[in-house]
Amino acid sequence: MNPHDKRILRDLAWHVAEAAAQPEMEQRRQEWYRHNALQPGKPLIFCSPEGAWVELLPDTVLQCQEEEARGWEWGLRMRLYAWEHFADDEVLDDEMSVGVCLVNTGWGLDPEYERTAERGASRWEGRLQDAADLEKLTPPTTQVDEAATERRLAEVHEVFDGILHVTRRNVHWWGISLIGEYARLRGLEQILLDMAMQPEFAHETMSLLQAGRLAWLDSLESQDLLALNNGNDYVGSGGFGFTCELPSQGFDPEHVRTRDLWGFAENQEGGTISPRMFEEFVLRYQLPILERFGLNCYACCEPVHDRLDVILQIPRLRRLSISPWTDREIAAEKLGDRVIYSWKPNPARLAGVGFDEDLVRREIRETIQITQGCRLEIVLKDTHTCQGQPERFDRWVRIAREEVDRV
Repeated sequence: MNPHDKRILRDLAWHVAEAAAQPEMEQRRQEWYRHNALQPGKPLIFCSPEGAWVELLPDTVLQCQEEEARGWEWGLRMRLYAWEHFADDEVLDDEMSVGVCLVNTGWGLDPEYERTAERGASRWEGRLQDAADLEKLTPPTTQVDEAATERRLAEVHEVFDGILHVTRRNVHWWGISLIGEYARLRGLEQILLDMAMQPEFAHETMSLLQAGRLAWLDSLESQDLLALNNGNDYVGSGGFGFTCELPSQGFDPEHVRTRDLWGFAENQEGGTISPRMFEEFVLRYQLPILERFGLNCYACCEPVHDRLDVILQIPRLRRLSISPWTDREIAAEKLGDRVIYSWKPNPARLAGVGFDEDLVRREIRETIQITQGCRLEIVLKDTHTCQGQPERFDRWVRIAREEVDRV
C-alpha cells in the first residue's frame, strides 16, 4: 500500500479508536445486553441508512487512491459519521474485522439479473422450469482460500496494528430462509402459482433446498468456518447480538457450532400468502434450520400480525421484525415481553419527497404508547435515498431520542 493511503487510513483509525474508548460506548453495550435478555428498560434506537449511505458519503469524500484502501476508508468513515451524527444506540468498537476469502458455489441454476439503474429495480427469469430441472441443482458449498485470506490479514495488520484490534471473520451470512432461493430459481410470481397450482412441486423444491442448506451448515461446522455473532454483530433484520446466552453450553472456541449463534429467517417473498400456506410451504421447511441455532430472529419487511401464533412456534425466538405493514397493536398484544418487538418505521417518512417531522414524531410516539410492556427497539432501515438531504437522518434520530427520553 502506498504511504499516502496508509497515512489516511491510520489517521481515521485513530479517530475510531478514540470514539470507541468513550464511556458512552460501554453504556450502550450494556443496554443491548439488558435488552436482548428481555429485561425491562428504555427502547433502543438504531439508524441504518443502507442504500442512502452513498448520499451521506459520496465517492468524492474519499481520499485514498488504491481500490482496496478506498473500501477500508469508506467503512471507517461510515463508523465515524454514525458516531458524529446519529444520537442512537449503535456501539462503535475498536475492531477491524477481516472477512475470509471465500469460494462459494450456488445451486447451479443461478439467474442473470437485469437492472434498471445502479440503484434501481431488477428483474430475472427463473431457470428452474419444471421437475426435471430439479436434477440439475447442485447443493451449495463454501471453502476458504487460506492463502488469499492470509495475504489480506497481513495487509490489514500492517496498516492498523497498534490502533485497532484486527480480527479474522469466518463465514457470515444474513439468513437462511429458503423461500428467497426458491424465488430466485423459479421466479417470484411463479412460486406463488406453484403453491396454488403445483403444490407437490413446491414441496419437492423446498424439501431439496432445505436438505442442501442443512448439509451446508454441517460442512461449515466440520470445517470450523462458523463465527460467533453474540457481540457487536448485526443480527436478523435489525438489532445487535450482544448476549450472555450465547455461545451455548459445551462451547469450544476452536469449534463454533450453529447452536452457539443467532439464527435468522424471513418470508418476504411469501408475504402475501395466507397463514395456512405460510405454515405449509415456508415455515415447516425453515423450522429444522432454525432449530439448530441458540437464539433466533424472524421476519423482515413482510406483515406478520395474521400469523403470529404460527411464528411463535419457532424455537428460542428472541427478535421479531414488525414492519410498516404489520398491525402494531395486534403484534404488541401477542408478543408482550416474550420476544423483542423490532419495529421498523415506514422508511417513506424519511425517503419521500417531503420530510414531515410532525408525522415522524406522531408515529414514534404512538408506537411507544402501543408497546408499553413490550421490549421495543426502533430500527430505521430500508431508506434507499434521503432525497439528497443527509440531515434528515440526524433529525429523525433526534426526534426518536426525544420521544424515548420523554417516557
